[in-house]
Amino acid sequence: MKKRILSVVLAGTVVFSGLLTGCGSTEKKTENTATEKTESKGEEKGSEDTIKIAVAGPMTGDNSEYGIGFNNAATMMAEQWNEKGGVLDKEIEIIAYDDKNTSEEATTIAQKIVSDKEAAGVIGHFASGVCMTAAPIYQENGIIEISPSSSHPDYSGIGDYIFRNNTIISKEAAASVDIAVNDLGKKNVGIISIMTDWGTNTSQLIKEMIEEDDSLGATVVAHEEVMEGSDDYTPAITKLNEAGADVIICCGMYNLVAPVAKQAKQINPDVEIVGFSNAYSQQLIELGGEAVEGVCFPVIFFSESDDPEVKEYVDTFTEKYGAAPSALTSQAYDSVGLLLTAIEKAGTTDSEKVKDALYEIEYEGVTGHTKFDENGDVDKEFVKVTIKDGKFVKMD
Repeated sequence: MKKRILSVVLAGTVVFSGLLTGCGSTEKKTENTATEKTESKGEEKGSEDTIKIAVAGPMTGDNSEYGIGFNNAATMMAEQWNEKGGVLDKEIEIIAYDDKNTSEEATTIAQKIVSDKEAAGVIGHFASGVCMTAAPIYQENGIIEISPSSSHPDYSGIGDYIFRNNTIISKEAAASVDIAVNDLGKKNVGIISIMTDWGTNTSQLIKEMIEEDDSLGATVVAHEEVMEGSDDYTPAITKLNEAGADVIICCGMYNLVAPVAKQAKQINPDVEIVGFSNAYSQQLIELGGEAVEGVCFPVIFFSESDDPEVKEYVDTFTEKYGAAPSALTSQAYDSVGLLLTAIEKAGTTDSEKVKDALYEIEYEGVTGHTKFDENGDVDKEFVKVTIKDGKFVKMD
């Protein structure tokens, strides 16, 4: 089935936050009802000497680790290409934009990127809801967007210039349920989720999976929604414990999983905690300490892999930035590699030709084999990871 354009309501705009530094083809059907800005499609991007790639994400605020990680990874990939002569005999320049992980800021940034007409593509944004606000703007103007993290099933359906180097959330949710029920052997599942589109959708998927699959032999005994960034989750955890939960699946990032693990262990030392790949971060261990021992989650990228190329990448990244790369950071790294490879294959930065090349290439990166399907999605295998003795290790 060809991709369809979805109608997405754009949020209002705010003042632009500025730039940050340091941190045969398959065609798809487009049915966008918005006015097409075709004058920007099919144009060369960048200047005579440089090819510019925008990186958009939260560079400040509670989720800044993700945006900074995207930018660091993109910068490192660009530097590696530049050391070999760049692409099309041009130097690659990474330009970072701070969207603060809000739809309002993302709208402003997306509008600036398309009006400048210089970016050969956009790596970002972070949260699915933010991605889905910005994506229609890129689609209308023929700007390629590759999100390293968006998992909402409708994101890639916004248009044929919209890609994701991440699996859709239903596949990752299934992997988390598999860990909780089959690997840990728990049957009474409690869910705690943040009050965002992603948290709501993910928790609903988990409930449906468990309720509709009798072979699991498991039950969702309780579900609690919480505000992201809260310090005290004890009331929600108490309700899960009183309902008999022997495992808690956390639909949130490391800043949810770490305090939930601490507070849950105080209430019930035997309860198990399962998360998602967006919690796979050194920050989880630093914030959670001993309480996150035994926390499990599925990841596409595992920094402790024995693969020589992965080890070289991790060592270089760690030496350069002071910490090992996370799964989402590594997906941003490969996203830049995918875009540059497509530009090289197309022999131009003409966005339509590069877009077509993206559907054709098969890319071997640190996050594994990548091939976009006709919807701009990828399908990758998960590695099951846990924390043991303060380190991430593969589950036995």
